Amino acid sequence: MSESNQIVEITQKALDHIKQIFASENKGLDYGLRLGVVGGGCSGLNYKIDFDQKKDNDNICSFGDINVFIDPKSSIYLKGVILDFKDGLNGKGFVFVNPNAKNTCGCGESFSV
Repeated sequence: MSESNQIVEITQKALDHIKQIFASENKGLDYGLRLGVVGGGCSGLNYKIDFDQKKDNDNICSFGDINVFIDPKSSIYLKGVILDFKDGLNGKGFVFVNPNAKNTCGCGESFSV
């Protein structure tokens, strides 16, 4: 888990899966995981996850050898979010647990605050 002053937390299961993807994609040391929020979806805002390089003004959260980049606008919506990875019978993939979301859609990919 992350330190308490981090913007987001990432579970160990999600970190393990991120490391596997990094290894399979052969990303360099200057790449990290980018988390963001963009407008859209049935609830108004969508989560965005990708591998990217650091951009000016990014907030950086470090989880061992994994850096997470979050732009300042997205950091407002992602404060306190936990990124997890599920691989059960009901689906497989990254899951955002957002205590600030007032509404979420059924697919869990969009939310509103």
